[in-house]
Amino acid sequence: MPVPVAPGRLPLLGHTPALLRRRYEFTSTLRDYGDLVKIYLGPIPAYFVTSPKLTRQILTTDSASFRKGAMFDKFRPFVGNGLVTSNGAFHLRQRRLIQPAFHRDRIADYAQTMQKTVDEFTGSWQPGQVREVNDDMQQLAMTIVGRALFATELGRSAIDQARESLPIVVSHGMKRALAPAFLGKLFLRGNRRFDRAVSDMRTVVNDVIADWRATGTDQGDLLSMLLMARDDSGKGMTDQEVYDEVVTLLSAGIETSALALAWLFHEIGRHPEVEQRLHDEVDEVLAGRPVGIEDLPRLTYTQQVINEVLRMYPIWILMRRTTLPVELDGTQLPADTEVTISPHALHFDPRSFPDPHRFDPGRWSPERAKDIPDGAFIPFSAGNRKCIGYTFAQTEMAITLATIAARWRLKPLPDKPVKVKYTSTAYPIRLSMTAVPRD
Repeated sequence: MPVPVAPGRLPLLGHTPALLRRRYEFTSTLRDYGDLVKIYLGPIPAYFVTSPKLTRQILTTDSASFRKGAMFDKFRPFVGNGLVTSNGAFHLRQRRLIQPAFHRDRIADYAQTMQKTVDEFTGSWQPGQVREVNDDMQQLAMTIVGRALFATELGRSAIDQARESLPIVVSHGMKRALAPAFLGKLFLRGNRRFDRAVSDMRTVVNDVIADWRATGTDQGDLLSMLLMARDDSGKGMTDQEVYDEVVTLLSAGIETSALALAWLFHEIGRHPEVEQRLHDEVDEVLAGRPVGIEDLPRLTYTQQVINEVLRMYPIWILMRRTTLPVELDGTQLPADTEVTISPHALHFDPRSFPDPHRFDPGRWSPERAKDIPDGAFIPFSAGNRKCIGYTFAQTEMAITLATIAARWRLKPLPDKPVKVKYTSTAYPIRLSMTAVPRD
C-alpha cells in the first residue's frame, strides 16, 4: 500500500513553507493521514511518523538502524559534532567519556548547587514585585549550568556570551535546518546575526579551554571532567571535541530547563487547585527546611506537575536517517531515508492523552500513567540517544520548583496575556507574574 503524501507540497520548496509557517498545526494534522506520511523538505523526501509504536521502533527497538538525520547535519557546522549531532562509534566514545559527569553522586553535588543558586536568586525578590518569569528562569538556568560547567572567572564570561548568543543560534538554526541550503548563504540580516552569534560563542569558549590547558588544574567542574576524561586507549578529547560538547551542554542544559520552568510557573499560576496541592506537598515533605535530593522521591505530585509541563511544551521535531533498509508500518525504506518525529504531535495526540490541551498533572498518577503507550512521551528522546543530561534537568526542575513554591507564589497579571513564539519549541514572550510571599 503506498504511503500517503501530505497535502500542500510546492515545487522545489516541498512542505518547507508549511513547516515554517504553520509548524505545530501542520505536524499535528499529519496523524489524520496515517501512522506513516510522506513529506518533502525542499526536494528531499522524508517519512513522518505519527504513532507511539513506530516512534519506539525508531528510537529504541531498531535504533541501531538509524543515525541523526538531515536537520542535525545542517546544525553540525554551527554547534559542532557533539552528542546531539554525532553518530556511530564516535558518538558512543563521547557518551562514555561524558557519562561520569552525570553519575548519581555528581547529580547529588549539583543538587546542592541548584538549591543554593535558587535561594540566592529569589533572595532579592520583593513582595508585590512584578517578575518577568521567562527572563528570570533563563538567567537562573544559565547560572546553574554555568556553575556546574565552569568554575573560573573566564568561564563566567563564556556564560554571559552564551546568554546572548544561544537564543539566536537555536532560533535561526532551526530555520536553516528546514530550509533549502541556498537560503542560508544569502546576505540577510538574520543570517548575519546567526553567523556572528556562532563566531562569538566559538571565541569565548575556546579561550576558556586554552586557559585550562595552560594550567591543567582540576577545578572540580564539568569542563575539567571533559578535559581530563580518557577513553580505553588512554586518549582524551581534542580542543575541538571539548568545544563541541561544551556548546551542546550549554544549548541543551539552558534552553530545556529555562523554558520548562517558565511554563511551570505559568501553568501553576493559572490553576489554583494545582498550586494548592503542590504547596501542601512541599510543606509536608520539607517542613520548612531546604530541599535536598533525598526529598525528591517523596515529592510525587511535584513530579507529576513537571511531567505535564514537559508533555505540553516539548521540542517540535526530531530527525533520523536509516543506515540500513528498514520496514516501517509495512513499508520498506532503503538506507539513507530521512525519517521525522514530532514529540509535540505525539504529546498532543488524543489517542494517547485524552483532552490533550487540558493541563492535568493527574494523568501522571501511577494508576493513569500505566495506560500511556511506550513512545508517546519523549521529552528527552529515548533509547541510546536519550539526552545524557535528562536526570540533571529533572533534578533542576524539581529543586527549583520546590524551593520557590516553599516561599513564594507567582500570580499571573490578569491584564497581560502571554504571547507565544514558536521556533524549535514554544517560547513565552513577556511572561509577567507578581511575586507574593507565602505565609
